[in-house]
Amino acid sequence: MSMSSEYSGNPVSVPKQIDMTGDGVQIAWDNGQTCTYPYRYLRLQCACAACVEEMTGRPILNVAQVPNDIIAADHLLVGKYAIQFLWTDGHDSGIYPFQMLLRLAANDDVVVCE
Repeated sequence: MSMSSEYSGNPVSVPKQIDMTGDGVQIAWDNGQTCTYPYRYLRLQCACAACVEEMTGRPILNVAQVPNDIIAADHLLVGKYAIQFLWTDGHDSGIYPFQMLLRLAANDDVVVCE
């Protein structure tokens, strides 16, 4: 089986470039789109076990404790399928699959794509 940019049998775009900007995380996708994800919005989308109850899927992150001025201080690629961010609130265990980020961009007006 060859390694390609496929996830669950569906072609998925992959980031060509990831930048931390004044407005949020900006991802230039290989499909030609460049999308900006506001920092706090993206932090609140975290689906790790510290933010979402594993067995029920119930959110357990206390939204009020996430600072309005939070930013992603750094990031790293996780394999060929996701991005992990280091947030200024100290959180770093969330993994953001490319497919999830693309779905957010397609379905939520707060993510601005050009």
